[in-house]
Amino acid sequence: MVEWRRHLHMYPELSFEEHETARYISDILAGIPGVEVSRPTPTSVLGVLRCGGGPGARVALRADIDALPIDEENDFCFRSQNAGVMHACGHDGHTAMLLGAASVLATLSSQLRGEIRFVFQHAEERPPGGARELVAAGVLKDVDMVIGCHLMSTLPFGQLAAPAGACTAAADTFTITITGSGGHGAFPHLSVDPITIGAQVVTNLQQIVSRRTNPLTSVVVSVTQFHGGASDTVIPDRVRLGGTVRTFDAEIREQTRAAIEQTIAGIVSAHGAHYELDYLSGYDAGSNDPQVAGLVTRCARQVHGAELVEMGPLPAGDDMTYFLQAAPGAYFFVGTRSDEAGSTHPHHHPRFTIDERSLQHGTETLVRTAVTALV
Repeated sequence: MVEWRRHLHMYPELSFEEHETARYISDILAGIPGVEVSRPTPTSVLGVLRCGGGPGARVALRADIDALPIDEENDFCFRSQNAGVMHACGHDGHTAMLLGAASVLATLSSQLRGEIRFVFQHAEERPPGGARELVAAGVLKDVDMVIGCHLMSTLPFGQLAAPAGACTAAADTFTITITGSGGHGAFPHLSVDPITIGAQVVTNLQQIVSRRTNPLTSVVVSVTQFHGGASDTVIPDRVRLGGTVRTFDAEIREQTRAAIEQTIAGIVSAHGAHYELDYLSGYDAGSNDPQVAGLVTRCARQVHGAELVEMGPLPAGDDMTYFLQAAPGAYFFVGTRSDEAGSTHPHHHPRFTIDERSLQHGTETLVRTAVTALV
């Protein structure tokens, strides 16, 4: 698994462009006895293992395979060889773990009943994502449960978590363009300054969380971009802001979106400017089926060298949610934070890495869960 993970890390590919990644996965799966390999989409892979013990449940195991548009700053011998692209979220590890699970489960298939589907999903990092495409292609047809695994740099190595209920957030993004009228920086009264208006928008958007949302409700509104101006003496005509919204409740999600536009409209009109809001609804919030999460939890307790811990829902978004909507399932998390391995940076950081020992914990949990469901 370490060898597979390092190869994938060296040759990362962006969402919807995972052609060589899919070929590499297909070649490995084709060499595992009993696994039937197909390509539901041009850059995804499906492996099917029909167990020899007769009819039984159908279990799907899922891993995401795409990388991010980041220049890697690690100096590993297996650092990314594709400029501007990096596995900075652990998907290389997810793929290696699912390949490992397929290898082990194939040796046990004569003792199991039913069917196991190994779903290598493309394009998790780029909405609309690949999960809905695969569900539409029928990869979860008649599946009784679906299991996914994510390596987490926020969990110490050795810890596992399988939340019952909410697990990931709805992840929306927005772009705001504010247009005023530019002019000389020495004569601001002759202009409509979009920079000062934009600054008020930023500070007032924070009050949606602190003053317009029940404090017991989890909402994140983060402005992460502010672009405007090119000269110290010129007030620009327009500025552009961007950011993200994270929620766990569908009603709160819509209320927050409406509050954002209301806030922007009020501030901008008060200053005689204009605005455009481009609001993109990203992935829905994900929720684990309590029964399936309970099964994963029982199996995780048996994993050698691992500790099961409680963990609340993550404000991160993930299109695993569409698999969880299509079939009862669970998304569990494997700790990889480790000073020893240098795994101390957050996901999506140019120096992100994993403790490769965590691959065994994730794979063993996948295998134990599938075996328990199919005996």
